[in-house]
Amino acid sequence: MIDRTTLWVKAGDGGDGCVSFRREKFVPRGGPDGGNGGAGGNVYLVADPHLRTLERAAIQHRYEAERGQHGRGGGMHGRKGEDVYVPVPVGTLVHRVEEDGSLTFLGDLDRPGKALLVARGGRGGLGNAAFATPTRQAPRFAQKGERGEECRLQLDLKLLADVGLVGMPNAGKSTLLSALTRARPKIADYPFTTLEPHLGVARVDRDHELVLADIPGLIEGAYEGKGLGLEFLRHVERTRALVHLVDGSRPDPLADYEVVNRELARAPGDLMTKPQVVAVNKLDLPEVRERRAEIASAFRRRGLEVAFISAATGEGTRELLLEVWRRFFAVAPSRPQEAEEMEEALRREPRFRVRRENGAFRVEGRDPVGLAEMMPLEVPEARREFWQRLRRMGVCSALRRAGARPGDEVRFGQLSLEWEG
Repeated sequence: MIDRTTLWVKAGDGGDGCVSFRREKFVPRGGPDGGNGGAGGNVYLVADPHLRTLERAAIQHRYEAERGQHGRGGGMHGRKGEDVYVPVPVGTLVHRVEEDGSLTFLGDLDRPGKALLVARGGRGGLGNAAFATPTRQAPRFAQKGERGEECRLQLDLKLLADVGLVGMPNAGKSTLLSALTRARPKIADYPFTTLEPHLGVARVDRDHELVLADIPGLIEGAYEGKGLGLEFLRHVERTRALVHLVDGSRPDPLADYEVVNRELARAPGDLMTKPQVVAVNKLDLPEVRERRAEIASAFRRRGLEVAFISAATGEGTRELLLEVWRRFFAVAPSRPQEAEEMEEALRREPRFRVRRENGAFRVEGRDPVGLAEMMPLEVPEARREFWQRLRRMGVCSALRRAGARPGDEVRFGQLSLEWEG
């Protein structure tokens, strides 16, 4: 199962604006009619309920949207580039990989059909008709298209389930999942039968159901990468409760229980804070039924009451499901903050920022930096327009407040300019 992958995404560049003037037989001094360039296409990730792994995204691993068309004369604007939609499974967490290797959270695709913008297309450049004013009737410049965003993404799939089934290998988790739901995981009598998590829906009553996740068995040292546990522990993070399944035929079921809990405690994500119901499996075996009182007593000395079940015959499984529902799900949890609001809070930033940088001044922000990169600053007429627009944005006032003087170096992205004051 592919549940982690990296992608490279590139949004489309914006089309260039056009420098053009009307040329008609009886209009000897036609005005500017250069059209604007089209915006570049965006790249979105979309939660697809039909996908179960990240394999489809991982195979292609590079996605690039179409660039916008250039503007043309006659006031014809360029067409917008086509957007790209990358389908991923529901439950995918998206992070941007920064240059230093750190991760920046972008969003959580936690419901079917939810879309997340991960690379924004560049804005189309304005044609010379857009710069015409009563005092500048024949502008001879146009903007270049803005470059589309590009970045590397890390995708992590965390299954969305209400209840996680955890325990040692061969404890009977897959059999229990099959008994409670219509899921049909691979079942056999040897360790590590389950090589990937499985989901199943268990019906509690006519109006309620629970999604169960069978997590591959944990062994001692799983948090260090031993066995299969390290890759799948993160799938437990999204569950609200755990059913801790113990094999009653093992010599010391309590010791197995402690091994798994130690791995949960060492793993990231505060997994030990999740409520647990402990169930001793394989009650259908005579030796387990004979030791029932002994096993219950051992757990009771640890302050734990356990349920005894047989996942193979179904004995006690329905009662176990109802107990989990009654204890953890009968009362609806408080509604968390909407994911969209959380993402908006993460993205909310000032329109621009001015700071000192090694004797110069750095202007940050998409609007002023994009304007600097799109304007043909080698053209004096365009350079004057550039500084006028910065004044209207408030950038020049911010530079003065930061201590900048005419002639000081001001940096916009990769560009360095002399401030005209």
